[in-house]
Amino acid sequence: MTPAFEKIVFVTGNAGKFSEIKEILASAGIEAIQDNGDYPEIQADDLEPIAAYSAKAAAKYLNIPVMVDDSGLFIQALNGFPGPYSRFVEDHLGNPRVLRLMENETNRAAYFKTVIAFCEPGKEPLTFSGTVEGKIAFEERGDGGFGFDPIFDYNGQTFGELGAEFKNKISHRRRALDKFTEWMKKQ
Repeated sequence: MTPAFEKIVFVTGNAGKFSEIKEILASAGIEAIQDNGDYPEIQADDLEPIAAYSAKAAAKYLNIPVMVDDSGLFIQALNGFPGPYSRFVEDHLGNPRVLRLMENETNRAAYFKTVIAFCEPGKEPLTFSGTVEGKIAFEERGDGGFGFDPIFDYNGQTFGELGAEFKNKISHRRRALDKFTEWMKKQ
């Protein structure tokens, strides 16, 4: 089936995130084009309103359909922290300090969540979410991926160890994009 969009503008300044999105969408026959625009982002405790607001603002400004991704790492022992504040925590604390917060924790359960927001100018945004469960490793492992990938353990290997090809088949981002492409095929 031919996708409703052969190209889509993906709004992000994060090169690692764009690389993953581009590869995943390419497997669905869609070319991703990056827009580095700095659009407004609200603060909220959930990813859905953050992604939706940003997508609506970007679609209005660019006057074209756009896609935005907001993702977070949710650590059970830390009551879901850093969650929607993941980028701030990664930028200001980094993986070593997150691991330090987890030093005496026996419950290392965590999950990554991505919310993809798609918006056409003048319309309300649609959101598609995906999660992948794992745990926080005891140390950074692997040099692949970006952000929290070296400390997120998925079935015995961190996302930093898995390699992009395998990670992009099972990741939270892949799961959200699969929902988006299924929706798109019905349009």
